[in-house]
Amino acid sequence: MADLLIRNARLVNEGREFEADLLVARGRIDKIASSIEGVRAKVEIDAQGQWLVPGMIDDQVHFREPGAEHKGNIASESRAAVAGGITSFMDMPNTDPPTLTTAALADKKRRAAASSQANYGFHFGVSRDNLDTIAALDPREVAGVKVFMGASTGNMLVDDPQVLERLFIYCPTILLAHCEHTPSILANEALWRERHGEFIPAAAHPLIRDADACYRSSSLAVDMARRFGTRLHVLHLTTARELALFAPGPVSNKHITAEVCVHHLLFDDSDYAQLGHLIKCNPAIKTRADRDALRQALAGDVIDVIGTDHAPHTLEEKRRVYGRAPSGLPLVQHALPAALELVGEGVLSLTQVVDKTSHAVARLFAIRERGFLREGYWADLALVERLAQPRPVADDPILSRCGWTPFQHRHLRHVVRTTVVSGQLAWHQGQVQPRCQGLPLMFDR
Repeated sequence: MADLLIRNARLVNEGREFEADLLVARGRIDKIASSIEGVRAKVEIDAQGQWLVPGMIDDQVHFREPGAEHKGNIASESRAAVAGGITSFMDMPNTDPPTLTTAALADKKRRAAASSQANYGFHFGVSRDNLDTIAALDPREVAGVKVFMGASTGNMLVDDPQVLERLFIYCPTILLAHCEHTPSILANEALWRERHGEFIPAAAHPLIRDADACYRSSSLAVDMARRFGTRLHVLHLTTARELALFAPGPVSNKHITAEVCVHHLLFDDSDYAQLGHLIKCNPAIKTRADRDALRQALAGDVIDVIGTDHAPHTLEEKRRVYGRAPSGLPLVQHALPAALELVGEGVLSLTQVVDKTSHAVARLFAIRERGFLREGYWADLALVERLAQPRPVADDPILSRCGWTPFQHRHLRHVVRTTVVSGQLAWHQGQVQPRCQGLPLMFDR
């Protein structure tokens, strides 16, 4: 007997939309056909024409474990992820302790194997003194290597030109870069402190972490990648100016790629008036002109993938004064429905959203047998309903441990009805399915 049969779905996959049934057996997509008859399955779902898409693969999350579990942990944040149609995630290294050693990497993998409801991978961090460890990494064991280009986070600040040069030369796999120029940011913040002391307004955040700080760092990273032939992926672009650094085209043809995050596509600097520090993040949400340029670049294949940079903090932390309010916001539960709003706005087609949230991510990271609706591939699926009328996000129970969402005042037209992770029901009928266990992502490198 098969595990799952989904009937009467509208599949969205590899540039096509078509009506079909889909059969899951032994965790994998066993058959896709216009009609599947004479087969019994443990679970049968009548999709009633809802979209069946590959689950979103999120290339950038901060699930806070180990070290900051009061904000979230792998169990809580992966539950929120599957509720939003995210079936796989790649977690960032700035935990406590940071993922700077193979022992820390192995510890994270053990934790995820015990508690994650989504498939998982982990990025390795860079410090001034672990380059030999990075050079010896097996590219199949890490999602990528993450460098903070002159942007300090704990002991992971990397601003020494010689260290950066060695990293770009010897990194054995894809190098992910957070690009902000710290000296510029510190100088800007000092000016605002002279005027406002501790009470810097939230709306000053994109003026402190401004477009120049982003461009100076991004242009350095791209220049180094070109000089040394590094496989570079620049994270969370936020400015129109940075877009000139990247070329349009299919992700499989590039050795320098770029990501944009959902919140930088949906919010702009006018939203600080209502949301304040709730949307304080690094790099900062900037102007509407920047937002619109990012959208256009995404549609034109200059930007390659959509991620979340999910980074939960408690409301108590977010309500502090500017200098003590941490940057980051929780996004995984509503990221895919929010990205689908771009279809209704005419920014992207439905097939483009699927490409940017799944196909292109799988290609970019060389993820084995995931990211597509193909027979023989792992069954990572999201069944999405387009509603006749938008529904308020405030009606949703928030599954992230931090208990809030930046979309709380918004209405979304799309809702994830069912999520399947490695052939297992992970989210169905408004409930997390407790028996689902994610698997480690495998990388063909």
